[in-house]
Amino acid sequence: MSALLKFAALALVGTATLASPAFAALKEGSQAPDFSAPAYLAGQPFTFKLADALKKGPVVVYFFPAAHTSGCNLEAHLFSEAIDQFKAQHATVIGVTAGNTSELAAFSKETEHCGGKFPVAADEGAKIAKEYDALLLMRPGWSDRTSYVIAPSGKIVHVYSNLNPKQHVQETLGAVKALEK
Repeated sequence: MSALLKFAALALVGTATLASPAFAALKEGSQAPDFSAPAYLAGQPFTFKLADALKKGPVVVYFFPAAHTSGCNLEAHLFSEAIDQFKAQHATVIGVTAGNTSELAAFSKETEHCGGKFPVAADEGAKIAKEYDALLLMRPGWSDRTSYVIAPSGKIVHVYSNLNPKQHVQETLGAVKALEK
């Protein structure tokens, strides 16, 4: 019976860990770490540079665990559906991942995911995720699901960290719209 109770306790802790939001260490008001990364837009490779994107307006940097996984597929699709609302606010959206980076070219153009509407960047070795404290604790070397809204000044104005992909678009779009006020 003791072994069964230990197993139940471990299962409960594991479930709570998976269900609870992660907590990003970079706080609102912090300077966003600058980065450049190999990226894809509609299957075409280029180098994404945060500094260049910030010259055009706010930037949403959303970290996701891996291309072609269920939650990440949904999150990319939701950003794709809302991209015109971000563009109306002069905001750039970039997805960044350390997982399944060899699949990003296809992921960036598939209509059920990004649909060629916004770029995704490869974070080999999770170096960018580490700078942003967006590492997935239960899968070392992969990005967590954490979204940052960065003002053109380079300051982080909003952070949302939750493994559930459903609210990231709403959270970041609301923060981008609040910048206009």
